[in-house]
Amino acid sequence: MKSITYGELSFDGVCEIIKEYTSKDLEVDYVISVGTDSQNMDNYTKMVSVIALVRKGKGGIFFYDIKKLKRIRNIRQKIFRETQDSIELATKVMEFLNNNSIHASLEVHVDIGNNGETKHLIKEIAGWVVGSGFRCCLKPEAYTSTGIADKISKRGSRVC
Repeated sequence: MKSITYGELSFDGVCEIIKEYTSKDLEVDYVISVGTDSQNMDNYTKMVSVIALVRKGKGGIFFYDIKKLKRIRNIRQKIFRETQDSIELATKVMEFLNNNSIHASLEVHVDIGNNGETKHLIKEIAGWVVGSGFRCCLKPEAYTSTGIADKISKRGSRVC
């Protein structure tokens, strides 16, 4: 994974930073959200997964991972792949939080909402996320997928 602040990191390195960050102020609430967005480029799909850690009212940090996949042309398949990657990453984060007694709410942010061509996927995708044990956030609340991951996934992003 990568971070603007910390550079290139392993997943274990990300977890250590989460542990350190959440131990600095035990009086505030922490929200960890995981989201993925993708963009089709010339001959591939750029898939960006993000872990965002917010110290409510006091800012936050994020980490991201970029994958190049065989071009995914179907919107349903793209949304399912984004959701799958987010659930897998959130599951790893949840395991780390539980094993280290870190108290933070954990959400999965999906790039779908009540408007647009993905609205018919809401019940299916939200049910999958909730059934996997996570709170599901949709547009416009899904800032990790629709904001951070979306910006990094765009052509010309300076974060890459």
